[in-house]
Amino acid sequence: MRDFEDIEQRVVDRFGGPGGLAERLTRPKPAATLRKIPDSQWLSEASKAVFQAGFNWKVVEGKWPRIEEIFHGFDLGYCRFLSDEALEDILQQDGMIRHWKKTQSIPRNADFFQRLAAEHGGLGNFFAGWNSAGYADNLRALQKGGDRLGGKTAQVFLRRMGVDTLVFSNDMVQALIREGAVQKTPSSKKDWESLQRAIASWQAQSGRSLNEISQILAFSTA
Repeated sequence: MRDFEDIEQRVVDRFGGPGGLAERLTRPKPAATLRKIPDSQWLSEASKAVFQAGFNWKVVEGKWPRIEEIFHGFDLGYCRFLSDEALEDILQQDGMIRHWKKTQSIPRNADFFQRLAAEHGGLGNFFAGWNSAGYADNLRALQKGGDRLGGKTAQVFLRRMGVDTLVFSNDMVQALIREGAVQKTPSSKKDWESLQRAIASWQAQSGRSLNEISQILAFSTA
């Protein structure tokens, strides 16, 4: 596996220098900023990522203001107690995306998020407490406790919220395979352990966030 400096240099050259690369990178939000994000916003963005999975992202984005109205701003206390009968009525409302399984995920994730918020004094505190050394365990906990919050859906949600995260785009996974970090998109415990070792090594070498490492890897395949 190459040093991250070698991988990054190829991308720096492609974009005409360090400044050109810096302009293209998104960085995570500070922990203090994450802590201030309302619990309802975490549920809204998680739900949006769920609905966008395998669907036209722009269509979902256009409908989302109306869907937020339907779900009372994604208030956790309201959403977590929605019964199947209430969800059936919601599916008939104008502007709602009619997908039963994804709609069911909203009260399930609201209940999961409510428990996390109660335990940590708010969802912002929970996510602000994540660190890259426990990244794989954090993602698995999110997948296990939530509904439809695994894989790329969770990564997209977290990146949008400003949590430091990898996103397994096709280019990024291709770069991981090229560097010998993994043989495929991580799924097993062994895969994740191999990935965690590679990322920890690259972070120690570069001082970069997961966001930056993920994007630089993806850029390096072009």
